[in-house]
Amino acid sequence: METRRDIFQAIADPTRRAIITLIALQAMTPNAIAEHFDTTRQAVSKHLRILTECELVTQKQQGREIYYQLEINKMKQIDQWLEQFRKIWESRFTQLDHVLATMSAGRQAIKNNKK
Repeated sequence: METRRDIFQAIADPTRRAIITLIALQAMTPNAIAEHFDTTRQAVSKHLRILTECELVTQKQQGREIYYQLEINKMKQIDQWLEQFRKIWESRFTQLDHVLATMSAGRQAIKNNKK
């Protein structure tokens, strides 16, 4: 039984993240993508296949060339998953801000009392 790859497996690889970054602004052919990496064209094709299976990129035929483009809606799924952690981090940073403000106010009060 073949298990379907998910988007988090796809972005776990640094080369695939670099490919996503490359095609985020404009669609590119596999050869154009491969030029940015010190690896074989076949290795880049394998990464593109994985990204396509996960639906993070789509293929678009233009004449004789195939262009790969980023599927932004899939990237939104990653952002939605991260949002839960963003809320936790923001809450902790707010708590830290309160602690630091309290400490700073305490130090200022000590300085004022010494004068």
